[in-house]
Amino acid sequence: MTETSLNAFKGTAEQKQKLDEVISKHKDMPGALLPVLQEAQGIYGYLPIEVQQMVADGLDVSLSEVYGVATFYSQFSLTPKGKHRISVCLGTACYVKGADKILEKLETKLGIKSGECTPDGLFSIDSCRCVGACGLAPVMMIDDEVYGKLTPDMIDGILDKYIKEGDNA
Repeated sequence: MTETSLNAFKGTAEQKQKLDEVISKHKDMPGALLPVLQEAQGIYGYLPIEVQQMVADGLDVSLSEVYGVATFYSQFSLTPKGKHRISVCLGTACYVKGADKILEKLETKLGIKSGECTPDGLFSIDSCRCVGACGLAPVMMIDDEVYGKLTPDMIDGILDKYIKEGDNA
């Protein structure tokens, strides 16, 4: 867990109320922590330390227990995800054809690293091992759209499409 974050926690009173209801519903059940964390992530979109603390307090368990479960299961995210989720394939076929350069260009253009979200919440970047499109290497996905045979020079144009779409929303 990092000390500083580009994205400050911005929970609402409505989200807090929903989380309190979830905790109340599960509080006296054995093994309540996992379903509460699943629902908490559904409410907030991720599990920042503030939400983990609310869960710990509500279930009367330690923050370290909550953090341990949240970091053990890959379904949980401790960082926010952007409106548009970018996933860069770093599998063998993509990597040997320059996927690392694609990821580097994305990180430079967006000012974030893999695993982070832009401060405006528009983009988040992650890497993966294979998207099953090796013939199109190097490949990235934005949401459900696959972009293949990429070069770093193509990144600006692709991202601009999503940026412009955000301006028109």
